[in-house]
Amino acid sequence: MKDFAGKFAVVTGGGTGMGRELARQLIAEGCSVAMCDVSDRNMQETIALCTADGVPQGARITAHVADVSDEAALVRFRDEAMAAHEMDRLHLLFNNAGIGGGGSMVVDDRAEWERTFNVCWGGVYYGVRTFLPALMAADEAHIVNTSSVNGFWASLGPHVSHTAYAAAKFAVKGFTEALITDLRLNAPHVKCSVVMPGHIGTAIAGNSRKVIRGTEDDTLSPEELARARQRIGRMGMDADAIPDSAIQAMMAEQARRFLEDAPMTAAAAATVILDGVKAERWRILVGDDAHRMDALVRADPENAYEPAFFEVLAKEVGWQLNGIASNARD
Repeated sequence: MKDFAGKFAVVTGGGTGMGRELARQLIAEGCSVAMCDVSDRNMQETIALCTADGVPQGARITAHVADVSDEAALVRFRDEAMAAHEMDRLHLLFNNAGIGGGGSMVVDDRAEWERTFNVCWGGVYYGVRTFLPALMAADEAHIVNTSSVNGFWASLGPHVSHTAYAAAKFAVKGFTEALITDLRLNAPHVKCSVVMPGHIGTAIAGNSRKVIRGTEDDTLSPEELARARQRIGRMGMDADAIPDSAIQAMMAEQARRFLEDAPMTAAAAATVILDGVKAERWRILVGDDAHRMDALVRADPENAYEPAFFEVLAKEVGWQLNGIASNARD
């Protein structure tokens, strides 16, 4: 698929980050977009940005509130989107929605663990299941599933538990790789790609806890403050000596840094992804850090989870992983 003009795309998680930038760039190329998100407010901001950019004649963008971990909600989104765009086929499916959280199987809340896993993996599985008939009805189509560098390195360093997010992203990677042969045998006009971004400047650090807690409030709850103290304590700091206000400020600063100090913007990442789709690449690494991490893990897989490996990776890749880990992914 070399040209997106006149095509119809679905983007999950279109309210912020890479989903928003995918929608903007697709619209700019004349591709109509139906997006879903749990936040209508965020999606309206995306639509406003697309409108300000200029929507080409014949293209349109619609917003639909849906939780990708809920199959019934995705089916409803599909039916609403197809009706709103008066389409009976789909050319592009971007299973992009994701959150962080639920790091430990041992000490963290099971509900949060499963919420993270169900959004990051279930959203991809349900997305493909739900939209596959419409994709097969098109002359050509492409499925784009967002994994992560945590789909080939299941860690954020030796001091942070990271099982829910990493397990989900490994599942997305394996599922998409298996789809290559499945689609070639049974629907050869449908292609697929797995996207593995490194540190991209998005609002996932701030948004994940809001999705998990079902709130729009930026203030940490007493439970969240207690969990933050536990994480800080595991890193060797005296968390009890830190006031609540200071912990709140630390979390806010880490979310800001994750968004604003990233080595690659969400807009640049979206461009890499769309270029990869046009080139029909099944494996799309996004960011220099992703490429370097991939090479390091492949070169020394047996030691990939040892502290010494982490020290080399942190130095060569340049990630400030401890700062990221305490908020964005846990």
